[in-house]
Amino acid sequence: MIDAHIHADTRPYEDFEKMAIAGINKTITCAHDPLPMKVSAVTLEHIQRLLEVDAQRAKENGIKLYVAAGIHPRSIPRDYNKVIKDLPQILEDKRVVAIGEIGIEEGTQLEIKVLKEQLQLADELKIPVIIHTPRKNKKKITRILLQILEDNIDTSKLLIDHVNTEIIKEVIDQESMLGLTIQPGKMTPFEAVMIMREYGVDKFILNSDMSSAPSDPLSVPKTVHKMCLEGFSDLEMLRVSSKNAEKFFKI
Repeated sequence: MIDAHIHADTRPYEDFEKMAIAGINKTITCAHDPLPMKVSAVTLEHIQRLLEVDAQRAKENGIKLYVAAGIHPRSIPRDYNKVIKDLPQILEDKRVVAIGEIGIEEGTQLEIKVLKEQLQLADELKIPVIIHTPRKNKKKITRILLQILEDNIDTSKLLIDHVNTEIIKEVIDQESMLGLTIQPGKMTPFEAVMIMREYGVDKFILNSDMSSAPSDPLSVPKTVHKMCLEGFSDLEMLRVSSKNAEKFFKI
């Protein structure tokens, strides 16, 4: 199984062991906002930590950890352009499989500007992008996001994440893949199963978004177990828990 969106730097060593025992063998850790990213050096060191420290912690437990690098909308440094400048070199590392997570949190002009610059870079480099959708004002922000995405990138290269029942109808007809985040306060395994029951499994990728917020490192296997109990086929469970992510991220 693959957990396609975590924040490895916020989790203890033991979580990787639990994940591996439960059948997770690959995961993608995303750049985020573990502390105030006031200057670009902090953002860049954060990304290096994911590649060096957290990849090793996962490896020691039998998990291949990949990285999504970028500027999270809640952690835009004053000199963010230096991060944008360094991203192409960072993306040359074969362990870096996407730009992310990026997006909009409140809809400020700065957030939109930084998002557009990263989208345009991803479009030039033909690399996948993990798109953050916020908890607050989710539908309103998602509608703004969708227009920006359409104007700046081939939308088939996008994974729109943290999709729930509030925005599913807004995004289901997009070319993009859709991330179902099973995390306290976002979605339960049962809610994820109900979405997949209605819309099928071809567009969805499961993740835990485990972070410093309330999280469950086993939410992906628990959701697959719930799917099994609800009568989904082995192939359907395989698609949302690994095959869709493998194809999208080429891992």
